Amino acid sequence: MENAHGDPIDADVIDADVITQAPAGWHAAEQAAEHTAEHTCKHTCKHACDHAPDHGAAHPPEHPRERHARHGLIRTFHPRRGRASTTQADALTRLWPVYGYTIPDPHHDYHTPEAAPDTAFDREALFGRRAPLVLEIGCGMGEATAEMAAADPDRDYLGADVHTPGLGNLIALAEARGLKNVRVARGDVLFLLRDGIAPGSLAAVHIFFPDPWPKAKHRKRRIIQPDTVALIRDRLQVGGVVHCATDWAEYAEQMLEVLQADPRLRNRYAGYAPREAVGRPLTGYERRGLRDGRPIADLVFEKTAG
Repeated sequence: MENAHGDPIDADVIDADVITQAPAGWHAAEQAAEHTAEHTCKHTCKHACDHAPDHGAAHPPEHPRERHARHGLIRTFHPRRGRASTTQADALTRLWPVYGYTIPDPHHDYHTPEAAPDTAFDREALFGRRAPLVLEIGCGMGEATAEMAAADPDRDYLGADVHTPGLGNLIALAEARGLKNVRVARGDVLFLLRDGIAPGSLAAVHIFFPDPWPKAKHRKRRIIQPDTVALIRDRLQVGGVVHCATDWAEYAEQMLEVLQADPRLRNRYAGYAPREAVGRPLTGYERRGLRDGRPIADLVFEKTAG
């Protein structure tokens, strides 16, 4: 299957420092590396630094309420070093032209032509069909995405993340299981939502176990914020669902407050959703959380007609 959405990712650069929107299983320990996230331009963003290269990229239009204003860019993820396994590296090299899309990001320092951003997002070209689209923000290693896609063949699943080994793992799973309805997007998903996905075009958005950013000074980096929720809701079709899950109790309370405050989102349940009702696969991360005594909160909200 031929696809114009991306060249193979060079396996030689897969083990470079990567950044992740996937679940952060070491919440407190990873915060100790905050100086890397706050001050490193090479793999995150330019912030207000003048020395980071811009490669002639045009900046997006400024929107005061958006989290991607040209100056003072706020990322919802932070660096994590990861090395792809042989299977993941092979999948990235062989399968990226079919399964992968690289999100254009004017703040990212792309290191090689193979990692350069793609052109405009074309879901029909990427999936080879027109079907309801589910966007999973932070797909981690992809086990849950693959399981949901296998059980739901009439909908397409796009796993978005910046953790390259995880994306390699997901497309390897998709090939092994013969899943035609799975694709991946690499980069900052908020740029994809803002610039690549049309209003009213998503059937669902999944945000499972996003980084809770537990320190008070970092909470502006949480992905569940009023402006981001408004953007997600705008991209949902009427009746479309945003489904969040977290094992961080204080973040669960914030999620519930922010989602309830949106004027066009309706909670499908009274408060948190019952675990048995949400149809979300049990992941290894969630099993560890339950074993460690962390309660899991699911929230399921539906877009209303207005």
